[in-house]
Amino acid sequence: MTLPNPFASADIAAHYESWYQTDGLRAGKQEEALLQWMLGWFSEPESILDVGCGTGHFTRWFKSLGMRVAGLDLSTGMIAEAKIMNGLNYLQGNALQIPFPSRSFDLVTLITTLEFLPDPYLALEEAMRIGRQGLMLGVINKHSYLGQKYKHSNYEIWDAARFFTPGELKTMLHKISRGKVEIVSRTTLWPFWPGSSPLPWGGFIVMGVIKGSRKKR
Repeated sequence: MTLPNPFASADIAAHYESWYQTDGLRAGKQEEALLQWMLGWFSEPESILDVGCGTGHFTRWFKSLGMRVAGLDLSTGMIAEAKIMNGLNYLQGNALQIPFPSRSFDLVTLITTLEFLPDPYLALEEAMRIGRQGLMLGVINKHSYLGQKYKHSNYEIWDAARFFTPGELKTMLHKISRGKVEIVSRTTLWPFWPGSSPLPWGGFIVMGVIKGSRKKR
């Protein structure tokens, strides 16, 4: 059974961004640090399509790094909040049918987005179609302490979520790409320690899918 999209709620849209300024401040900083580390694996990407951008928290952050950005989200409420906070290029649209031609952006990002989509496999196919260099994922780890905490929180957002493990994500991505990509991942160690780890048990998975040759590190 597919649960209703919680982000269609005007109340959730209006208060969503405040989490990054309060309880989620430390988590957000760790996630940004890990995403920036992941960007270094790609060949100097200049443009990003942020799918499931919500209120534009990470879209704005990518813009602050000097990148050309666009945000896409299905929720009219989320898009409206994003436009209030910053006049970037925000569009209402479906992650399962992205309204851009193939290879329109260097990278596509789905950050805390895959968990809420009715067909994550199709969303990943679409992301791979759009991204010239590949894509980046930010996903709550199903087998982590954080994932279990969220799943048993009885909060409307997390009740509707489907979490994944790093292994499950890699299996889907290898199937979509037929093994013709390089996959790199780490996990954040919040709420226990700062930083990140290559081990697959941290709460927030950041995974990069690199097409073709990558930047030398």
